[in-house]
Formats: sequence, structure tokens, C-alpha cells
Amino acid sequence: MSTSPRPHTQPAGPGRTRPGWSLALLALAQLIFSLDLNIVFVALPDIGADLDFPGQTQQLVVSAYVVFAGGFLLLGGRAADLLGRRRIFVLALSVYAVSSLAGGLAGSPEIIVAARAVQGIGGALLLPSTLSLINTLFEEGPKRNRALAVWGGAGASGLTVGALLGGLLTEAFGWPAVFFVNVPLAGLVALAAVFVIPRDPAGTAGRRFDLPGALTVTAGATLLVFALVEGPEWGWTSPAVIGAAVAALVCLAAFAAIESHSADPLMPFRLFRNRSLSVAITVTFLYMATFGTLPYFLTVLLQSVHGFSALETGLAFLVPSVAIAAGTQLGERMTTRLGARTTLIAGFLVGAVGTAVLSLGFDADAGYGIAVPGLIVSGVGQGIVWTAMWIAAATKIAPEEQGIANGMASTTLNLGNAIGLAVLTALADAGTGGKTGAALRAATADGEFLVVLLTAAGMALGLLIALWLPRAQAAGVPVASSPEAGEPAAAAAAVPGPAAGQEPLTHGRRP
Repeated sequence: MSTSPRPHTQPAGPGRTRPGWSLALLALAQLIFSLDLNIVFVALPDIGADLDFPGQTQQLVVSAYVVFAGGFLLLGGRAADLLGRRRIFVLALSVYAVSSLAGGLAGSPEIIVAARAVQGIGGALLLPSTLSLINTLFEEGPKRNRALAVWGGAGASGLTVGALLGGLLTEAFGWPAVFFVNVPLAGLVALAAVFVIPRDPAGTAGRRFDLPGALTVTAGATLLVFALVEGPEWGWTSPAVIGAAVAALVCLAAFAAIESHSADPLMPFRLFRNRSLSVAITVTFLYMATFGTLPYFLTVLLQSVHGFSALETGLAFLVPSVAIAAGTQLGERMTTRLGARTTLIAGFLVGAVGTAVLSLGFDADAGYGIAVPGLIVSGVGQGIVWTAMWIAAATKIAPEEQGIANGMASTTLNLGNAIGLAVLTALADAGTGGKTGAALRAATADGEFLVVLLTAAGMALGLLIALWLPRAQAAGVPVASSPEAGEPAAAAAAVPGPAAGQEPLTHGRRP
């Protein structure tokens, strides 16, 4: 445990005097991450047809990524703390580049699923290291808030770029192009990071890697996400899903026992005494269970109900993507001036109202134009919440624990998306059984109208949760030490890019 706040000094390096270039690389990495999720989703039908994927297993191309990304996030966060943030950042991008090359060259379903699983591990390493770097390169307060807004805006742009680029590349060059495009992008960012981002400081002497904790939590989280992702596809009573859920609970219970007796735990439970982090973790879960599920239902509406092509759907996402990007910038300014608590309350309120209006567009006879006002207002609220919740998660976390704090928030983000989609898709599909043609389209739209209203209600709940944030966190600047924090004030920690970067986690459920 830290005993006093101290500056996080870094040795002289080529990136030390170029924080702007460092931020550009970190934002580009987030763009690559969010772009990759969407770009593969759009190409799924062609992948299935070319590699002879049975329709019921095509979703493994997406869910393999989601499962391994969710399972390895805590491990990725702690690795960034102990092994070096820049080192893990470069490793993650290298994993991305190699696995993307393997995916593009895949000639069988097994190889492409394995490549996506390795990409997921790369994503689990990338998110915590990226945010940890932002929190050490930019001091807490307005500078860090602006950096998080830039990073978040890059993730928002990935929503549109991925959908559009996926459609264009697939139509022009075939599905392997959606994998190959990542190879030069990730490779160049990894290479540039060596010259631009400051070297990792030496500061892990005397600390050990909690291998038993790492193994149990990684296995538990991976199995849990697997059960949540595959439950709707395979059936909640299938032996594989039940077995995975039971094994996950056993592993997570073992993890809790190991951590409570570890001298240098993977996830120090005292971090939960930091009320800002605890509230932010809850908010990230709820954020992805509400805002983060909307793109899936919007895609189903546009493609299955209105008959949009993949490229037309990508164009339709221009509106919410611009709104989200604008919201991330507004969220930074509001948090700096009003504090994370007030900003989160305002963001959830705007999001709830906008999503309720958006529900009017979920009708078989309603055109896309009916949904546009709701998409704009809901998107702005989404962007505001995205930036503010990571600023809240960045409060009073010691520099040497930023990675694990990022991993904790990233894990709940991933679980929120998996659980939210599992519950809401079950509700949305409840009335579609046995229907075809126009009747199926009408039932699909009606079911989605209900779940969109439920997400609005969930956003209202987020507003109430935000009330628990400390009032002292009122100006986006460092807060004085308090007993509830469990740690003195220090440089903070944060996590991933806006739901735009996370929204595309549709787990392969094709419209």
C-alpha cells in the first residue's frame, strides 16, 4: 500500500517531451481495437460461406474474441503494472498484428476461431495498458480529462470506420482483407510506440506475480463469459453452458480465497474501499448493459426489419457515431468544470430521454428518419457518460496499481455487455417464435421496442448510482485523501474507449 503521494517519474526517453504524439498513438490503438470488432462483424456472412461455417457456429468468430478478451483483462491489467505499460502495449499490438495475419490466411473454421481467440488476448492486454499510459503521461485534472476525451472520441469513430471499411473491403477484396488491414496498422503503431512513448520505469523490484490468482481468475472469468455468450446460442440448460458456469464459480471462489491470503495479490480487495472506483465499476457494467447493447438492436432493426445492406447499415451508424464523439468531448468539459458526479447524472439523464425517443423508431413501419432524433440525443448522452465514468475510475488509485484498476473496470464493462445482451435478446426474441415474413418483422420490431425502453430504464438506474459518487470530486482535479478511499490521493487510473469502441460486441448474433 502506498504511504504517501509521490510523483510518477519516468526515465528520460524519446517520448518524454512529446505527450501529444504519445496520445495520438494511444488513440490510434483504441481506433484499431474498436474498428476490428465491427469490421469482422460485417464480414461474418462471407466468412461463413467461404469457409463452410454452419450458420449456428458462425458466431464463434466473434464470441471467441469476446470470451478471451473478457477472461484475460485482469491478467492484462496486472501485467501492465508489473512488467511495464509500454512493454505490454507493444506486445498487445504485436499479438494483434500476428493473429490478424493468421486470420486472413485461415483456410478452415478452426484456424480463424483460434486466431480470433488470440486477438482477444491481445485486446485484454491492450485496454489496461493503454489507459494506464494515459494516466501516467497526463496529470490528473483537465489535462488527463482532455486526453481521455481524445482517446474516447477515437473509439467512437471506430464504430463507423469499422462498419464502413468492413463493407467496402469485403465487397472489393473479400473477407480476408478485414483481417489483413490490421497487420500494417497494429505493426506500425507498435513500432512507433518504441520511439514515442517513454520507457517503462524500474519499479517492480521486490514484487511478485500472483500466479495462482492469475490462473484462477483468468479461468473463472473466461468460463463465465463463455457461459453468458453461448447461453443464448446453445441453450441455458445445455451441459456445456451449465458446466462452464459451475466451473467459473468454483474458480472465482478459489480466486477470492487466494487473494485474501496473498502478500502481493493480483487484485487488492482494499481497492473496493475507494468509493469512486467502486461506483465507476458499477457504472461501467450498467453502461454496457444499456448503451452498449443498442447497436446490436439497431443493426437487427435496419437489416432484418428494413432490409438494409451491410454497407447501408454502416452509413446509418454515421449519425450515432458523430453524436457519441461529440458527447465524449462535452463530457470532458463538463467533468472538468462540474465534476464526475454531476456529469454522470446529466449524461444518464440525457441518454435515458434520448433512448426513450429512439424507441419510437423501432416499428416495422417506421423509417430510419424516425430514429434519427433519438440516435442523436442518446448518442450525446452516451459519449458524456463514457468520458465521465473513466475519469471517476481514475480517482485516488496509486500509480503502481493503475493497471489492475483498469483491468477491473474493463472486466465489468465486458460482463455488462455479455449479460445485457443475453437478457435483452431473450426478451426481444420471446414473441418471434414460429413467425415468418411480415409477421416476423413486426414481432422483431415490437420485441426490440420493449428492450430499448428497458435500456432507458437502466440508464435512469445509472443516474441513481452516480449519486453515490463523493461530492468532493467536483472539479476534475485531485481530491484530498479520505478514509473511504483506502489510499492517499495519487495519480489516477482509468480504462477503455467509448461504447463506440465496445458497442460492436454483438457476440456474433446475426440479424
